[in-house]
Amino acid sequence: QVQLVESGGRLVQAGDSLNLSCAISGRTFSGYARAWFRQAPGKAREFVAAINWSGGVTSYADFVKGRFTIFRDNANNTVYLRLNSLTPEDTAVYYCAAKYISGSNLPQLRYQYDHWGQGTQVTVSS
Repeated sequence: QVQLVESGGRLVQAGDSLNLSCAISGRTFSGYARAWFRQAPGKAREFVAAINWSGGVTSYADFVKGRFTIFRDNANNTVYLRLNSLTPEDTAVYYCAAKYISGSNLPQLRYQYDHWGQGTQVTVSS
């Protein structure tokens, strides 16, 4: 059974930085793209960033504007999201997701991902 476990979310101040982690287990994940989504209260879950298996291809939502960085450590089956210059608008539950892809075209829609974690809460106070 595939399992994704996020960690690293907490309460921070506006302007702070934060590192989120997502460990995946349960099978061999060669070829799997990994992604981060987020969901704020009362809003739909939205795409944040994605990365391909090798780490050589990444994709970001427009609102990231260079503030976030996704990277991965395949030896430890872990993907990370570095969040810089946080604002209260970044407050949300952050979810990681995984999907096998055969090319480098990274999915950005929720329904395209097969496996999900339970989420980690990030709260940014002003």
